[in-house]
Order: sequence, then structure tokens, then C-alpha cells
Amino acid sequence: MTRKEFLRTAALGASVFLCAGAGYGFMDKKGHRRESIRGRIFKGDGPEKPWKWSIEGFFYTKHGDSVQCQVCPNRCFLEPGDRSICRSKVNIGGKLYSLAYGNPCAVHVDPIEKKPLNHFYPRSLIFSIAATGCNFRCLNCQNWEISQKKPEEVEHTELFPEQVVAETQKRNIASIAYTYSEPITYYEYMIDTAKLAREVNIKNVLVSNGYINQKPLLELCKYLDGANVNLKSFDNDIYRCLNGGTLQPVLNTFKTLHEQGVWFEMTTLVVPTYVEDPEMIRRMCGWILKELGPDHPLHFLRFFPRYKLTRLPATPIATLEKMRGIALKEGIHYVYLGNVPGHEGAQTYCHNCHKVVIKRNGYLIEAVNLKEGKCAFCGTPIPGRWGAFRD
Repeated sequence: MTRKEFLRTAALGASVFLCAGAGYGFMDKKGHRRESIRGRIFKGDGPEKPWKWSIEGFFYTKHGDSVQCQVCPNRCFLEPGDRSICRSKVNIGGKLYSLAYGNPCAVHVDPIEKKPLNHFYPRSLIFSIAATGCNFRCLNCQNWEISQKKPEEVEHTELFPEQVVAETQKRNIASIAYTYSEPITYYEYMIDTAKLAREVNIKNVLVSNGYINQKPLLELCKYLDGANVNLKSFDNDIYRCLNGGTLQPVLNTFKTLHEQGVWFEMTTLVVPTYVEDPEMIRRMCGWILKELGPDHPLHFLRFFPRYKLTRLPATPIATLEKMRGIALKEGIHYVYLGNVPGHEGAQTYCHNCHKVVIKRNGYLIEAVNLKEGKCAFCGTPIPGRWGAFRD
């Protein structure tokens, strides 16, 4: 992608950012449904729903009038009127409803490198959508304005699955990303969109914290082509303290994606005082090599003060370089540094001859030395999903 193309892409992204129409409240302070929204018809011809942008949950169990969501390891147990940890699910009338369906709060066109994905159709564009909610409570969240909100608390647009696919086709874009907030919280919206996209050969990309149960993940994997999953640390206590979750379900997600043949890359945000222990990084790399092999790229991202961690400094670049050095020494073939413009750690090097096969400048790609997915210098296959490159 040339600089001119990138600027045009940025303008396109701005032009398709859709954020129209305030969300409607659906409950009063006592948890009762408001008469003004009762009996709304879903998509014009379905059964009565509590909200226009709602749908019955796909994975949950009933316990009398109570329900238990089975999408993620939180397994929220909800009495009538209760809302889930992710803020997007609610028990109404003894049924679990998702309130984040067809109502994205963010819609953009992005370079694929922004996800970040460095080995998945470089130079391509991706149609990105997000609805509100997250099943984590990360102290350092960069998108807390949408991830830590209820669907009715933000402005959004109406864009149902078939419309997402149509908008993607209209722009001649080859893939859709479920991103920005946490796609697992709008699982129903994501998988219905992914099914329609697969029917017309549009690829699907998950950008996620990976906190999902096995059964819904296996169903999703039928339609996934790529993913970037955060590996926020390799310590369960840190996961609990920094993110409000646990480590093992995320590790299980990586193993499942690997077994199902979904291309994925891993991202670790290096948060000072939390995620900077060299020994922990060595243990993390050891697990990756044993369970996933050396070929899935690992991205170390620079932390900047955000949300509830404004007291911390930005990650020293020297710390990031140390982490990258450890991962490479342990045997991971492709290790990147993110949020450090112009750094050599942004380039893709052949793991055999160590020459640059993809040269990047931010999200711009300045040179590609790949031929049919192989290093142009030594012929070594470079793992990933490549396809044709746009000039």
C-alpha cells in the first residue's frame, strides 16, 4: 500500500464510521420493562422482543425462571431482570437475550495490519465492526468508552448481518473483523454475520481476549479464517488483578484455534509492573512452543497510560526489545514490536536467512520479498495466509 493509498484508506475509514441514533433504555431502575419498548418487532417479522436490537441467546441453560449464559467462562447466572458481567446479556421472562445485535457502535475500514495481523493478507483492507461490552475488566482498556458500556448507553447505527455483508461487498473488501470491544459479548451478532460472509467468500477475523467456552468456540471456528487473540500475561494472579479473568480458558482457546486450522497471531501488551518479568515471558514462550509450535507470530505492544492505569509510565522501548529478544532466543520465529513506529521489530524477517521479507512503516508496507508465500531470497516457506498483493 502506497502512502497515497493509505491516506485514501484513512479517509474512507472516516467516511464509513457510522454512529447514528441513540440507544433506547429497556429497563427502569427497578428492573421492569418500559412500556415504550414492549412489543417491538425484531427485523419486522419475528416474535415480539424486548428491544429492536435483541435476539435470544444461542448458548444458555434454563433453571426455572433463571438462566445461565454458556458463551464464556464467566457463566453468568441471571435471575429475571439481571444483566451479565459483559453488560450485553439480560434475563427477560426466563429467557436470555443479547442486546447487542445489529446495533454496532463502531464501523470502520482498516488496514489489516491494524488488528494487528502481519501474516494475513498484507496490504488488504478489512471492514471492522464492534458492539458494546466486554467480559473482562482490564484496568488498562484502550476502548473502555464502548467495552465498559451497556448497549443503550452509547450511540450506534442499525446494521444487521446481511447489511454488514452488503456494505463489505459494496466496498470490494475481502474480509470482516469483529473487533474494538470484545466480540465474544456480541457472539450471536458475530456468528450470524460470519455465516453470511462465508457464503459469499468474505473472510472473517476475530480480534479478542479469547475468553470463550469450547462449544461456542468450535461453532465459531467453522466460519473463522483468522484471529488475533490477546495473551495478556502468563500468570493467573495477574489475569485476575489486571483483567478480571483467568488464564487457562485463554490457553484453551489458542489450542482450539490451532487444532481447527484457524490462522492466528498473539498479542501481549507489556504493562509496566504487571507484564515485564523476563522469567514469565520465558515460561510463556515455552508453552507456546510446546502447544502451538514456533510459527504463530507474537506481538509485544507498548503500553501507554489509559483508563485506570494513568499512574503508570509508557513501556520503555528497551523493555520491549528485551521481551522480543527472549522470545526469539527461545525459538519463536516471528516476534514483533507494536506501538513503536519505525522500529526494526515491525519488520518480517525470514526465520531461515533472516532477511527482510516484508518491510513496514507503521501500517504502510514499503516492500514485499515473498513469492508464493516463500522467502524471495532463500525459498523458505513463510507461515501465514498470503494470497495476491496489491501494488
